[in-house]
Amino acid sequence: MDYPRELLESLYRGMVRIRICEESLVEPILKGEIRTPCHLYSGQEAIAAGVCASLNEKDYVFGTHRSHGHCLAMGCNMPEMVAEIYCCEAGSSHGRGGSMHLSAPERGMIGSVPIVAGTISLAMGAALASSIRGEDRVAVSFFGDGAAGEGVLYECLNFASIKKLPMVFVCENNFYSTHMPIRECRVDKNIYKVGIPFCVESSQVDGNDVLAVYEASKKAVDQCRRGEGPAFIECLTYRFRGHVGPDDNIQGTRMDIRPKEEVESWLQKDPIKRFEEYLLINKIIEEQTLHNIRREAEVEVAEAHRFAKNSACPEGDALARYVFK
Repeated sequence: MDYPRELLESLYRGMVRIRICEESLVEPILKGEIRTPCHLYSGQEAIAAGVCASLNEKDYVFGTHRSHGHCLAMGCNMPEMVAEIYCCEAGSSHGRGGSMHLSAPERGMIGSVPIVAGTISLAMGAALASSIRGEDRVAVSFFGDGAAGEGVLYECLNFASIKKLPMVFVCENNFYSTHMPIRECRVDKNIYKVGIPFCVESSQVDGNDVLAVYEASKKAVDQCRRGEGPAFIECLTYRFRGHVGPDDNIQGTRMDIRPKEEVESWLQKDPIKRFEEYLLINKIIEEQTLHNIRREAEVEVAEAHRFAKNSACPEGDALARYVFK
């Protein structure tokens, strides 16, 4: 396919912003400056960037415990997101939510929830509302492979199919449900097949290929806009960091979870490096432009951290604020 240079540059910029922002959190986490549990998105950037590039400003996104990437891909305010991760009053949830409760409804990021599969039904409700109101909004639910073990996914697949709701189910399969390899908890590792019995258009793509993700997402979103019902996309990928925190996943470190050889193999499939090679080999974008994009992202991320570190924490007497009974 012929892609506009503007789209390709935007996809690259989106992935780089996510990666640099995520990696910038490692040191503050290890120093104890960031104390909220952080599930880093490094390695999975092509999914957030590719899916969100197929959406418009009216659409809805619902995230998970690992949603920094989704938030940034939807154009959310980076300083406010980083401030929320530091649990500051200036954060997007006023410091009450931390890393796993991010929201920016003005950008279509309705919210993220750490409960596994917890936002699938919320996205379905948003899709139902869009359908009833005739608003032409598409709702996207991001979830991990672990969510395929939760009953709510199947209930929502069934209901969304019956009502032909404008909803895209996006499974980010990084092959580990927390610390359990998918081969140990599923008879059939091909998760996308769960949509087939419900007559949901289902596909599996290389989640480290941003253009493959974009194409599958664009097809799914267009299908939703035509009123032809939901779609299910399984994106095969791999997280470069631990399940939670920077380094709880490699044999020889404190948790002894994933084989070192496996991690190193996936590092060779880095979605950003793959896309850089594509852009350079095809002479679409020159190296200097890519360097400039990376440098701009570094400056933006550094400024976001300065904003967060200069922001106040919530006052103790405000503990019950935003709590309703």
